[in-house]
Amino acid sequence: MHKYERIIYWSEADQRFIVEVPELAGCMADGMTPAEALENVEVIISEWIETAKELGREIPVPKGKLMFA
Repeated sequence: MHKYERIIYWSEADQRFIVEVPELAGCMADGMTPAEALENVEVIISEWIETAKELGREIPVPKGKLMFA
């Protein structure tokens, strides 16, 4: 399991739960249940990291809880 922060919410437009990973630009997944969405995002995080490595891009170090003001 990756240690990046995840934000999960219900999308009325999609009729699914959405999980975003703020530290990884564009990294998100969905699912019919919160558990399914969280399970799916683990796969997407792995793919995001694998693609970044292939492209020679920096992979952010997980910071834990993010604070927004």
